[in-house]
Amino acid sequence: MARMVVRSASRVSGHVRNLGILWIVASALRVLPVLGLRWFWPFRGDAGWTYWDRFPGHFMGILGAIAFLGALTGLLGVVAGWGLLDRQPWARMLAIVLGCIALVHIPFGTALGIYTLWVLLPAESEEEYRRTARAI
Repeated sequence: MARMVVRSASRVSGHVRNLGILWIVASALRVLPVLGLRWFWPFRGDAGWTYWDRFPGHFMGILGAIAFLGALTGLLGVVAGWGLLDRQPWARMLAIVLGCIALVHIPFGTALGIYTLWVLLPAESEEEYRRTARAI
């Protein structure tokens, strides 16, 4: 029985670094299009384009809300990845919440969400993560 505990403990500590790096990379890739949208947004006052005037006003509001949520979850993912690399106590729960949200982003978000939940969700993982967070 003790052998299983040691095995699960090494599983968590071995995967947390990889998980942190994956969250930073995936979240940065999620934020980049939103930042690009800021520069190429055709509704800027100086652009003078009339093509976008044909869309109803609520369409632009919905598009802006989607961009905001994408940027917010992307920034939170970078923070979660950084926290996992530093073994911060709050980063585990943030990564679990973001992992649940990422499950709907097929296919890469789903894979990242499953990997996050597989590494961080079990009770043994919580104990192991708390020990490593206190040790650092």
